[in-house]
Amino acid sequence: MRAHALILAAGESRRFGGGKVHALFRGKPLLSYVLDVVGAARQRGLIGGGHVVIGVGDDRAVDLADAAGLERIINDAPELGLSHSLRLGLAAVQASSADPGAALIFLADQPLVRIEVVEALITRWREGGRDIIRPCYAARAEAPGHPALLTRAVWQAARRLEGDKGFASLLGSSSFQTVTIDVPGDNPDIDTKADLLGLEESSR
Repeated sequence: MRAHALILAAGESRRFGGGKVHALFRGKPLLSYVLDVVGAARQRGLIGGGHVVIGVGDDRAVDLADAAGLERIINDAPELGLSHSLRLGLAAVQASSADPGAALIFLADQPLVRIEVVEALITRWREGGRDIIRPCYAARAEAPGHPALLTRAVWQAARRLEGDKGFASLLGSSSFQTVTIDVPGDNPDIDTKADLLGLEESSR
């Protein structure tokens, strides 16, 4: 079975001031970078398909998801936190005809995500990985990052999560076997406008 991409793009982005996934980085919306990597992963046969969880009323995200050929899931209660998007997304992935064996979770506010990291995660899973596989970027070795690969064994537990921190608690749970793989570079979240400005300046 193949893995399936799940992009979480429905956050309220309060710290950013709203509309974060459409903020421009190097002239492109943040969400577009993640969509491009997922598209490349599909072309290389690393994943079988993908879903995007989108906030209600976000027509621009709908258009981007449609243009990328990905299934969209509308989250009508983004105030319930990241875990609500995760639950909606995993339910849709499980119900899809692709019958994937794992979900590769992407965050829509990470424009430095790279296809090489996706390939490393999928390779590790196909070699007989653990329940959860995460990249550990050289720039922040103390904090494993995304995308995170969750096998089917984890999905049921993920449906019981709540709030924004529930996702992190699942990945750190002793109930599942977790492995990290070392990768070069960085893949930071963009939480504030200052984060985006800093990333723009450092990339010049």
